[in-house]
Amino acid sequence: MASLTITTQCCIAGGGPAGMMLGFLLARAGVRVVVLEKHADFFRDFRGDTVHPSTLELMYELGLLDKFLKLPHQKVETLTGQVGAEHLQMVDFRHLPTHCKFVALMPQWDFLNFLAAQGKRYTTFDLRMQAEATDLIVENGRVAGLIAKTPDGALTIRADLVVGCDGRHSIVREKAGLKSDDYGAPMDVLWFRLSRKNGDSPDAFGHIEAGRLMVMFDRGDYWQCAYVIPKGGIERVKSEGLEAFRARVVDMSPFVSDRVGELKSWDDVKLLSVTVDRLRKWWRPGLICIGDAAHAMSPIGGVGINVAVQDAVAAANRLAGPLRAGKVTDGDLQAIQERRTPAVKFTQWLQLTIQKRIISRVLEAQERPKPPQVFKLFNVFPVLRRIPARLIGVGIRPEHVRTPEAAPD
Repeated sequence: MASLTITTQCCIAGGGPAGMMLGFLLARAGVRVVVLEKHADFFRDFRGDTVHPSTLELMYELGLLDKFLKLPHQKVETLTGQVGAEHLQMVDFRHLPTHCKFVALMPQWDFLNFLAAQGKRYTTFDLRMQAEATDLIVENGRVAGLIAKTPDGALTIRADLVVGCDGRHSIVREKAGLKSDDYGAPMDVLWFRLSRKNGDSPDAFGHIEAGRLMVMFDRGDYWQCAYVIPKGGIERVKSEGLEAFRARVVDMSPFVSDRVGELKSWDDVKLLSVTVDRLRKWWRPGLICIGDAAHAMSPIGGVGINVAVQDAVAAANRLAGPLRAGKVTDGDLQAIQERRTPAVKFTQWLQLTIQKRIISRVLEAQERPKPPQVFKLFNVFPVLRRIPARLIGVGIRPEHVRTPEAAPD
């Protein structure tokens, strides 16, 4: 098959939230950038469909918020929960210091297609679908590009900088020899859909019982459901049979008893294997990893997409000028890691604490649980619901767009 060699200023491996946002921002700033996405399109079950207020605020800063919110989405302004027999009001986003005081539930393919469309306004943006990074080009100890597999043959891309945005199973970080620490997770998640009816509650809803935990998100005409199981427990769940699983779902949410039969086979239930890890060093000369390639997040809080987007903004802010000048230094790459690490470490610490102190105990419990006293305070003092809203919706170090805009073509 034919081979092709191209040259660019920045090559991004992976067309997920981090890769697409970084590619768009760099192209917007006048940097020549190639983004590689291994699939033919973005239309697949990503599961991570929560666009948080921090990301919506970036859309406002870019002048794209009104256009973005025309895409189909549902708003989550509050989060409620049931622990045993007690109902709790847990999170209230309506008081955040952002333009959008809600989480937008939006299919990730719509989000990525939107970013791709914005990037294509600039001639410096080159998105290549069905192009998967397979190896790095290293010269004199510095990464000088990568090799990608495409339907038309091998594609060699020489670049001043390679950015790994190819997810938690990153080929780029593997080939770069970057080492990560795995912090473990006590659970996996089973994802499935059940139809939603007009009389159903519009609230996102979590329910905790002895040995079980399930969360449901209103997606308009269906519920996106997340059923938490012990780590590695999928085979045990399957061995007990689909009918037993349906019964557990109904026990957690009795109002779906008339539609749980929509789970016709295990093909309707998808497994998310939960991983929490972080690279010790995110970069080497000529290369940096961001997003899940640098730090896989737990699904707790649904913050993974938004942390990845924040990485991309911080990277674009630091790299746009040096890339245009052809002078990206190791100091630039180290500065990105140093800026983003505190927010990532804190978020992962919070997730790991919840996993250890709440989720592990729930999955091991034999008796019906009661909510901790601190959770009961959320019902007594509504202002306390703003604290988790701030941590989930904005985070401890929200990034802001600092890159100048080059004139679109």
